[in-house]
Amino acid sequence: MINSIFVNLPVSSLKRSVNFFTELGFKFNPQFTDETSTCMVVGDNIFVMLLEHSKFQSFIDKPIAPASSNEAILAFSLGSPDEVRAMTAKALELGARKLNEPEDLGFMFSWGFEDLDGHLWDLFWMNPDHVE
Repeated sequence: MINSIFVNLPVSSLKRSVNFFTELGFKFNPQFTDETSTCMVVGDNIFVMLLEHSKFQSFIDKPIAPASSNEAILAFSLGSPDEVRAMTAKALELGARKLNEPEDLGFMFSWGFEDLDGHLWDLFWMNPDHVE
């Protein structure tokens, strides 16, 4: 079984991305950080590698998708609807684009944003009593 996940995301400016995500409350692992990449700690076993385009490109043999396209939505569960609201509102305040309107389904609340490099973040809370 898989015991952790490292999502790799290309960014146009590592410094700008680190500043943005630091303001959102994320921490970074200096062990996996250099001038072109860093490891953002999302959870106990969840990490996002932010890689400047040149570094990201060195791992692949096809072009980086432009910000006008999308291949994935990063969906992360938070502890409460208020945490979802707070993080999304803070991201928007820092220059992110609103991905959608807040959606309250009673058992689940979600709201998302597009980060400074066009990556989509869907934040949600789901009532644990609703999940079997």
